[in-house]
Amino acid sequence: MDKEYIKISDLNNYIKNILDDNIFLNKVYLKGEISNFKNHTRGHLYFTLKDDTSRLSAVMFQSSASRLTFTPEDGMNVLVEGRISAYPAQGSYQIYIEKMEPDGLGALYIEYEKLKKKLALEGLFDAMHKKAIPKFPEKIGVITASTGAAVRDIMSTIRRRYPVCEAILFPCLVQGKDAAPDIVRQIKRADEFGVDTIIVGRGGGSIEDLWAFNEEIVAHAIYECKTPIISAVGHEIDWTIADFVADLRAPTPTGAAEMAVPTVLDINTLLNNYKIRLNKNIKNMVNTKFIKWRSLKNSFILKNPMTMYEMKEQKLDTLIDNLNKDIKVIIQNNEVKLNKVKMSVALQNPMSLIDKKKNEYNLLINTLKLVNPLGILEKGYSLATINDKVIKSNNDVNVGDLISVKLHEGAIKAKVVEK
Repeated sequence: MDKEYIKISDLNNYIKNILDDNIFLNKVYLKGEISNFKNHTRGHLYFTLKDDTSRLSAVMFQSSASRLTFTPEDGMNVLVEGRISAYPAQGSYQIYIEKMEPDGLGALYIEYEKLKKKLALEGLFDAMHKKAIPKFPEKIGVITASTGAAVRDIMSTIRRRYPVCEAILFPCLVQGKDAAPDIVRQIKRADEFGVDTIIVGRGGGSIEDLWAFNEEIVAHAIYECKTPIISAVGHEIDWTIADFVADLRAPTPTGAAEMAVPTVLDINTLLNNYKIRLNKNIKNMVNTKFIKWRSLKNSFILKNPMTMYEMKEQKLDTLIDNLNKDIKVIIQNNEVKLNKVKMSVALQNPMSLIDKKKNEYNLLINTLKLVNPLGILEKGYSLATINDKVIKSNNDVNVGDLISVKLHEGAIKAKVVEK
């Protein structure tokens, strides 16, 4: 029997047709973890779906990927809907995904990242809004569950390190749907109570257990609180939204208590440092004053006090001499001015001044008469006007017009009878 050899592409296309004709593979629903994720420049998504023991190649074309409400990433758990078919060029089968959504923890992670980005843009994480934690608090408010390791660790650490500080518990729910509103309520209570610092937190747990500290209302309550807040949620590897908003983030509840209060040893060390600095400052001050005293003691003035008096006497003589010179100059200047006044023509012959002013007056009167337009009337001339305008030509009037004629003495009204 002769053997018939076929092309690889024919075989791969044959297998593809078998898969495409299988109604059970035309619509499949899978869940798995994304790995080897690649976002092509054309908008197509290529990645691998895997579980604990198996993996499957996946592709999501741009037409379907454009409808996603999240950004896929490696390590994200997803739920997908699509069809199984072969890719003849590589001889492999894969799932062509039409719909995809986050699964379980993946969905919470996406919600967490979305809120984190939003609050960051609103400025809730900015360092400029962070308040300083008091070094020596008198009262500390502790917002956590009333039972459990977290409250015990915080309270015992405060008592051990700084027994003079009063720790006040504001018990609240730390997980579940009612936890976030309860945390907000206790933050407001502690803020109004007048404590110096507030510790907000709980022990470790899953992301679902810590989720109350990822709620937006808790973030805003921490941001709006006037009292400095230390966030201590979970273990060192756990980061919640509350950690980003708080004025200080502690890796654990015990770490928060250590950040909130000093130790007695720290205070003793600080007091000793103050004592050393104070003694040093006093010593420097005494040395400075002693050097100044010794300088004054050995000064020439103190050893020869009469020299100071002699210098003042000499300075006084100089001032008196200068004053006398200034007085003489003033008297001489005034005498010169007085002599000029005495020698003036007005004082020597006052009538000549009067005659001069009289001549100037008559000259002004004659000048005014010459330029006075009415002066010519004295010679028998008259001035004719109509409507207060001087008549310069017979064209300025008409027969029958009434005109005014001003004479040297008085005025008359006349009527034009002929031009």
